[in-house]
This record gives sequence, C-alpha cells and structure tokens, in this order.
Amino acid sequence: MKDPYFFGYGSLVNRTTHDFPDPRPARLTGWRRAWRHTDLRPVAFLTAIPDPDCTIEGLIAHVPNGDWAALDKREWAYDRVPVTHLVGHDLDRALDIAVYAVPEGRHTVPSEAYPILLSYLDVVVQGYLREFGPEGAVRFFETTDGWASPILNDRDAPRYARHRALSPDETAFVDDHLARIGARVVTAV
Repeated sequence: MKDPYFFGYGSLVNRTTHDFPDPRPARLTGWRRAWRHTDLRPVAFLTAIPDPDCTIEGLIAHVPNGDWAALDKREWAYDRVPVTHLVGHDLDRALDIAVYAVPEGRHTVPSEAYPILLSYLDVVVQGYLREFGPEGAVRFFETTDGWASPILNDRDAPRYARHRALSPDETAFVDDHLARIGARVVTAV
C-alpha cells in the first residue's frame, strides 16, 4: 500500500501554518503556480496550473491518518489531482502524491475587486525563504504567474487567516522583490 502525501506549493510550504506530519522539500515537474480568483473566495489565491516546461519547489507531507477528506476540507476551493510520478523527493518508499489545483475554466485573473493579499504572499515567501533560502524564494517569484494583478497591502490588519509576522529581513525581501518585478501594491480596493 502506498503512503498518501500531498504536494504543497503556497502557504503549506510555511511549516508554521500547519502540523502535517513528515514535511520535506520536493519538486513538481510539469506545473507552475498562478495567482487566480474564483467565485469560491473573495480574494485571489495560488493555484497550480499545468506547464510542461516548468518545475516548482514545494513540500510534500503525509496526509494525517490517510484521511484525504480532512485535507480536502482545508483545501475546499481546489480539486485533488494525482501527481505521484511527477514529484521528486528523498523518500525511498512508494507514495501516493496529489496536488491541489483549481481546474481550468473555474478561475480568472485577479482584479481590483479580488486582489492578492500581501499577508498571504508574506506567509508563502517566508516559507520559501526558510525551506529553500533566498534563491528558492526568487524561484518562487519566477515560477508564478499573475504578478500584474493588484496586491492589497493588508499587513497592518491582515485578512489572511494564517498570517504570520515577518522578520525585518523577510519583509525587506518581499518588498524588494515586488519592486523588482514591478508589482502594483495598493492600500485600498
């Protein structure tokens, strides 16, 4: 029997946002991240989209008690997609790995009405900095689409439920990289 694992590529890379067992770095080939909006949520969020020319880093973690239903509840806006053969990892046993993604046709590009939350982006980048270092966090920006979308600066009153405080260096990294890619950070929508 294969062990059930999931591949996380957004907030799940930040180990402080969950207590899933056995998290470890991994790489998913044939996918990239994108900022998207659906009618299921009031703000934009990350999804994985197929891209045969891309590989993204993230974490795999064991599905607690093999209970996909509980994880599906946390990731309710996504479909669970099997990707076992596309994930590189350091475990030497058979795994059953899935990624959560919003199907094509059920998402749109974020807009003024449905912005990216900076508090959510901060959590994601903090995870990448801690797991993969500055180079890995840069790769996060490079392998994610949707940076032309508005980013709502909600740091003073975070809207993201699992927001985390960033160190001054982490905050500077996020802000500097957003400036470098020409992202539009807004204070109100």
